[in-house]
Amino acid sequence: MDECAAITAGNTRGIAVEPPEARQQPSPQNAIGVSDGVFALGGGESRVHSDFELNFYARGEALIERLNRNGRASGASIRSGHGLRLLPLMAATFFMVSGGPYGIEDILTAGYRTGLILLVALPLVWSFPTALMIGELASALPEEGGFYVWVRRALGPFWGYQEAWLSLAASIFDMAIYPTLFVLYLGRLAPAWTAGWHGIAWELALIAICCVWNLLGAPAVGDGSLGLSALLLSPFAVLVMAAAWHGAHRHAGVGGPASTGSANGATLATAVLVALWNYMGWDNASTVAREVDRPQRNYPRAMLLCALLVMLTYVVPLAAAAWAGIPAAQFTTGSWTNVADTVAGKWLGVAIVAGGTLTALGMFNALTMSYARLPMALAEDGLLPGVLARRNRRGVPWVAVLACAAAWALALGFSFERLISLDLILYGASLILEFLALVVLRVREPHLERPFRAGSLLTVCLMGAAPSALIVGAAWAARGERMAGMSALLFGALIAGAGPLFFWLSKVLWSRPRPLPVAAD
Repeated sequence: MDECAAITAGNTRGIAVEPPEARQQPSPQNAIGVSDGVFALGGGESRVHSDFELNFYARGEALIERLNRNGRASGASIRSGHGLRLLPLMAATFFMVSGGPYGIEDILTAGYRTGLILLVALPLVWSFPTALMIGELASALPEEGGFYVWVRRALGPFWGYQEAWLSLAASIFDMAIYPTLFVLYLGRLAPAWTAGWHGIAWELALIAICCVWNLLGAPAVGDGSLGLSALLLSPFAVLVMAAAWHGAHRHAGVGGPASTGSANGATLATAVLVALWNYMGWDNASTVAREVDRPQRNYPRAMLLCALLVMLTYVVPLAAAAWAGIPAAQFTTGSWTNVADTVAGKWLGVAIVAGGTLTALGMFNALTMSYARLPMALAEDGLLPGVLARRNRRGVPWVAVLACAAAWALALGFSFERLISLDLILYGASLILEFLALVVLRVREPHLERPFRAGSLLTVCLMGAAPSALIVGAAWAARGERMAGMSALLFGALIAGAGPLFFWLSKVLWSRPRPLPVAAD
């Protein structure tokens, strides 16, 4: 019992290690079950364990021993009250998904009417189903690695690896966008600052600042996100009020809002892609679950409240711009500065530019916190070099943070539109796996404690239908984009297809089977 208690106290990855002879006995279910607070993988006599799976169990013993040695007992961060609280978690999620109205300007290629309809309708079929799925899984399985752990538990190590591979591959292209936006807005404030090599220097500086910030720990990132979100949204609150006043005087007795415009097939496809990209990333907050205060309570609340907040931060400023008579054709990436100049003056334009730099900083910073936990989790499971699991005294996987930052720096320079297309393809594939994991866990583990439930089994089966259809449609719409001399769709498929190869390489390079004890005669 002492050994069992030690395993229970040290289990931060949801893994308990049984002796080989115990694993040969029948288990009540062919899934990961929970007994007396200890997680175990059952399979019965009919289950054939590969060398990799046996090594996966064996590595768990060493991992639990190492975690106990480092003083990171299960649930400590959850019960201590020192983790990410509700508001900082919401703020970090806000930056992982949105970061404010910056970046949605290109949706108006389809006109105000179509753009606003998309921004109101998409949360109903995209954001809220995803938020419900994450709320249930994150509250039931609040483990470091988040969605990687969910898929691994539901579908096995192979598919868990594919989930992590798709997410990390998407991060290479996703994270290159934010330094680009930072330089774009900074260049509007002072063009000389970003001319020539200065632009690349600013992008690299942003990456370095976020690395240092993340080394201070998840609570520092969450608290910083809360302050940054208040600063960047303040100019938009002023813009909305100024646009309402401007529009009221402009149309007094005679007119109405700006022409809503119309959309053709090409502009509608672009608008849908931009809208989807601005509403994706809800699952990123799940990877730091062990650093969240009371995740069973705070994750569902943060996801649903943040989904509503993000929609409002998009819809309200665009509706105000339409009311003020700003032509939709005027909008391109970075045009919020011009809108502010028109309705209030140069001073508000400067504030909007400053907010644009803050949103790029906040998004890159929050996403660094999220993505860096994936290579750490893979390393702890023996699927990447063990050095990536090293932490500093604040529990931050500092080697993984630096490795991810180096990879993201190499992706700088791609065009904004191409990055969106490829990012959607890769992220979409990983999201489909998460919805599958939700359904599989409902079927295989009906008795798993779920503090928050997204609905009945039929509901969760239907929840993933609309997001999956949107992902397939976005991938098809991106077929005309070109990357590396081929279509973005083919390029994305090649990256996704490399996942099984890298899984095999990971087993060969970093999985070291230990001899199992021989039963006594």
